[in-house]
Amino acid sequence: MKKIGRLDRPDNFGSAKMFENPILEKISRTHISIPITMFLVLAGISLYYALTTTTIALSTGILITLAGYIVFTFVEYMMHKHFFHMEPNTPIKDKLQYTVHGVHHDYPKDKDRLAMPPFVSAAYAAIFYLVFNLIMGDFTLYFLPGFLFGYASYLGVHYIVHAFNPPKNFLKILWVNHAIHHYKDPDRAFGVSTPLWDILLGTMPKKD
Repeated sequence: MKKIGRLDRPDNFGSAKMFENPILEKISRTHISIPITMFLVLAGISLYYALTTTTIALSTGILITLAGYIVFTFVEYMMHKHFFHMEPNTPIKDKLQYTVHGVHHDYPKDKDRLAMPPFVSAAYAAIFYLVFNLIMGDFTLYFLPGFLFGYASYLGVHYIVHAFNPPKNFLKILWVNHAIHHYKDPDRAFGVSTPLWDILLGTMPKKD
């Protein structure tokens, strides 16, 4: 099992001070509504241009948007498993892993660090757009909204599973899996917004 956090904190409350510089420390935090709103607005703008500047059939566009959402769930899984949980076997990897994710495992109830800061999220969106546009041209205008909606959904689910008690319905699995990931087995349950890829790739939590 990889070392994810650094602290033995039985309650997991509190917040880490990441930077000595007060400005950097301030901008390393964000309210969850800011990146979610940003992604939804960018998705809406992209859809507007898709509908008004391309000749792609709406039925095709809807399928491409759905594909963008599904692709995001796979990217979410792979990033969580292979980047956020990288083996910290060098000082640089150790610092990077702790900064981007290990701190969250130490302080999972710190609501200001449940998402990347807005400037990082904006950079991600720009990079994704450029890569998608290079690969698929105009189809990007439909694909990107699905991908960004997936990103916004991931952020929303990640927030509510940390901020609220689990519901008594089929969505409870999201709370249960994420709790297992944080408090029992960090090498399982990498999917946050959906257990789909954990099921397909064999990383669902083991039944006791």
